[in-house]
Amino acid sequence: MASDQDKIQKLLAQVPLFEQYDSTELARVAAGTTERHARRGDAIFHRGEPCNGFHIMVYGQVKLIAVSPSGAEKVVRLLGPGESFGEALMFLEQPYILSAVALADSMLLTVDKSVLFDELVREPVLARKIIAGLSRRLHAFVSDVKSYSLHSGTQRVIGYLLQAHASAGGSPLRLEVSKNVIASRLNLTPEHFSRILNDLSSRDLIRVEGRHITILDEEAFRAHCD
Repeated sequence: MASDQDKIQKLLAQVPLFEQYDSTELARVAAGTTERHARRGDAIFHRGEPCNGFHIMVYGQVKLIAVSPSGAEKVVRLLGPGESFGEALMFLEQPYILSAVALADSMLLTVDKSVLFDELVREPVLARKIIAGLSRRLHAFVSDVKSYSLHSGTQRVIGYLLQAHASAGGSPLRLEVSKNVIASRLNLTPEHFSRILNDLSSRDLIRVEGRHITILDEEAFRAHCD
């Protein structure tokens, strides 16, 4: 047990939220934190289940999804290493309103809400960090709504690829999730997403090789978005 807690404590030390914590403070949080491993396709939680803490990604990738009564799936958010989720519902003490599914073999840490609430009393700086994170998420949500409402499908795809291109340091990028997942995240059908990629390729703006995409002329690519 002690070795497990030591491992969790070391992992928490790498989380920006707790970067200013000393070993004693980290030990308090680690005591209320559990480690979870999920294989690709495993459900992390389902809509309607109680939210008793928040989750931090250590490695892997998870999608947050809404599922219609007919079984249609809408990807709301994609999560990677270092990102957290579940804070808002934890504070509201409400059940999950989305489901979470692993897109790759993943590891997560779940911090129990009672432990976090105690820490918030002790460390006001922690509260500010959590509020900042939730504010960034709200800003991203508003940007998504704006994009869906005001931007064409082509503009959404170009914006997504430019962001991924920048994250890859300007080198050819590899789509880490399926095109169906990306299409859902961009509020497009898979067929529409494929047509846009084909159109951009035919204009010699990108080269598509399986999951690898190369932006051939970044200036013209941005201009095409405008």
